Amino acid sequence: MTLPEERVGPRADGGDFRFLKEERLRSDREYREVVRKGERGATPHFTIYRDFLGGDVRKVGVSVGKRVGRAVVRNRMKRVLREFYRIHKHEAFPRGSRTAIVAKKAPSRPGLAAVSAELLPAILRRWGRKEEPSLCTQEISSSAP
Repeated sequence: MTLPEERVGPRADGGDFRFLKEERLRSDREYREVVRKGERGATPHFTIYRDFLGGDVRKVGVSVGKRVGRAVVRNRMKRVLREFYRIHKHEAFPRGSRTAIVAKKAPSRPGLAAVSAELLPAILRRWGRKEEPSLCTQEISSSAP
């Protein structure tokens, strides 16, 4: 799947559609902290944990255990979940949040469309749509001339 030219690379508002190293839950300690302290949302195939630390960085971790299937299936599921994050990070993953996505079992059709149809509504229903502040907004003072 290729994205339209305007969705590839850096955006005008400073965001982009890459999955940077700084955006990953990298240590076991950090991942366990999100699972232990975070709020939980669930779907038939996934469990989502999220906590909010504030700051400017959003972080995501993906965990796919052996119960999901053999290595080929697990690796495909991880690729699909990372792609889901990459495409939806500006609407479903607010800055300052840490999110861990755990696959419980593989969907019957483990493609991006099926995963998005299951995860995106669940995330938005559980945590709502977090609007990121636009760089183009202007402050309007209450005193009129």
